[in-house]
Amino acid sequence: MKTHGARIAYLRKQAQLSQEELAQQLGLVRTTLAVMETNKRKITIEELQKFAAYFQLSLDELVDEQFPNTLPSPVPKKKSATIRMHIPAPSLSKMEQVVLYILQQCAGKPNVGETALYKLLYFSDFNYYEQYEEHLSGASYKKLQHGPVPKELKALLMQMQAEGKIKMLQTNYFNYPQTRYLPLVEVDLRQLKASETHTIDQVIQHLAHFTASELSDYSHQDIPWKATKIGEDIDYELAFYREAPFSVRQYTPTHDLPNP
Repeated sequence: MKTHGARIAYLRKQAQLSQEELAQQLGLVRTTLAVMETNKRKITIEELQKFAAYFQLSLDELVDEQFPNTLPSPVPKKKSATIRMHIPAPSLSKMEQVVLYILQQCAGKPNVGETALYKLLYFSDFNYYEQYEEHLSGASYKKLQHGPVPKELKALLMQMQAEGKIKMLQTNYFNYPQTRYLPLVEVDLRQLKASETHTIDQVIQHLAHFTASELSDYSHQDIPWKATKIGEDIDYELAFYREAPFSVRQYTPTHDLPNP
């Protein structure tokens, strides 16, 4: 409890608030609060006063050497009714349009089979979440041995095939069996924002020439996959801990800031 950041983290947890919830209440970006709590970013007096006021404390109580023994009890809970959800809420209609868009852009690429499609969707989803803090397709991902797998996609592809929206082909790519999907209908671009198609285009430009094996190996180096146990769901929030070359968001440098 010697650092101000540790004290803020303590108060937040006592109030049963996530970093996102507290940041939203105080008009901060979640990543800013995260670096504050980990003592990687100096907290100004004005910010300390704001934290103290939020938790109904005086500034003296917040910075007291005996903290948290001097705190009044209990720390008040303050939850917002308009908190952004971190758990993906799959919209099959939206996911369908994202899949159609990827297939449409990659229709002429013989290396983009089912496994490559999974990885292109994964990087589109996590890149978009890191950049905009919103979900793209809404897919949830499980960590399996060969990389992240969107749990809803297999059933969606079967449904799209049954409805005549895509065609499944069993082919060979460099003597390896490959399942490919070809789009039979046009994507409805009214359901996709410009920022969403731009993110997908960047992923395709960067990764669509990789083989399935290369994409799997590449995904194994991404922090969300590395930080998750085999068989568990991958938390989108882990995208904020990415490093180069995976990170797509410009963060404010903190290494040259003095500690509080």
